[in-house]
Amino acid sequence: MAWILAVVLFVEAFGVAALNWFLGIVADRQNMSLAGIDPDAMSVSSKIGGVVFGLYFLLCAVVALLVAVRDRAPAGLGRILLISVAVVHGLLGAFAWAMVLNKAAFVFMVVVLGLVILLLMTYDRLEGPSGAAPASDGPDGPKDPEQPEKDPAPIVPPPAPSPS
Repeated sequence: MAWILAVVLFVEAFGVAALNWFLGIVADRQNMSLAGIDPDAMSVSSKIGGVVFGLYFLLCAVVALLVAVRDRAPAGLGRILLISVAVVHGLLGAFAWAMVLNKAAFVFMVVVLGLVILLLMTYDRLEGPSGAAPASDGPDGPKDPEQPEKDPAPIVPPPAPSPS
């Protein structure tokens, strides 16, 4: 599953960068302006935005690829990146539904969002101390759920302070 997410994010990184680069070229060739903004600034900012978002999705794809190769949950910055890409896909899906009314774009964003959440949730369950026995099994085998556990020593509160 992490492999699929990595491939999807790699493709999406290339697609986002290429689309924004193309829009920058179109804005430049048609000398487009929005609210008096310089057309060159619009063209350059579209290209820069495409490269930045492409690199962001590429970095998230590398994190998903590392999760797939290592077969371990992401930690630290990788986990934060995957959570942030899930939020971005949720927002992009909402915008695709509200602004464009393109059901295919909405479904794609929701599928990628689902893959990211599935990756985060699936690998979270697998975490645990390495080499530890399952909680229900002890050295004598599985515990009987009807017998209460016996504490080795009761917890005794400390003595009250003396009034001196």
